[in-house]
Amino acid sequence: MTDAELIRRFRDGESHAFNGLAGRWHRRLYNFVLRQVGDREDAHDLCQKVLIKAHRNLRRLRDPEKFSTWIYQIAVNTCRDELRRRRRHPTISLESLEHGDDSRQDGTKRFLARTDTRIHQCELRDLLNRALQCIPQDQRIVVVLKEYEQRKFTEIAAILKLPVNTVKSRLYYGLNNLRKLMDQWNVNRETIDYEM
Repeated sequence: MTDAELIRRFRDGESHAFNGLAGRWHRRLYNFVLRQVGDREDAHDLCQKVLIKAHRNLRRLRDPEKFSTWIYQIAVNTCRDELRRRRRHPTISLESLEHGDDSRQDGTKRFLARTDTRIHQCELRDLLNRALQCIPQDQRIVVVLKEYEQRKFTEIAAILKLPVNTVKSRLYYGLNNLRKLMDQWNVNRETIDYEM
């Protein structure tokens, strides 16, 4: 059953049809949100917020065939709101107080200081997620939608309400910034390829 069919059933009064949509989309939304905010607990909470907003507003969706674009718009806006809130009300972790340092930076330094030259796949994933948190949000959103979610440029443009060329340039700059970070952290392409 397609997303559009589940939406039609939901609109026809079958409230459990939304459970099918939520089950189908939860993992994708969680991974997208996690790559935006960089914290697993926050990602769970924000993913739930996205699904609640979708549930409340699903009857207003004009074209059920464009559900994926619509749900990503909700996710992008929810992440932006959370990141704005964080900037206005920054928090300090207990771990960073103990070490007298930013724990994320410190964790990255410890990770990179390893004498082992091989980077295992899960370690690489963690490193890439840390690098994603270091690039500007507008670039991070495009990189995640294109590289992780495999969305087309036209769909990303529709999600973000931007021209396609702007999306392409943000992808270019985002990937370029990620490469620079990897170079700065002495992670070369050969080290990555060794484990992949």
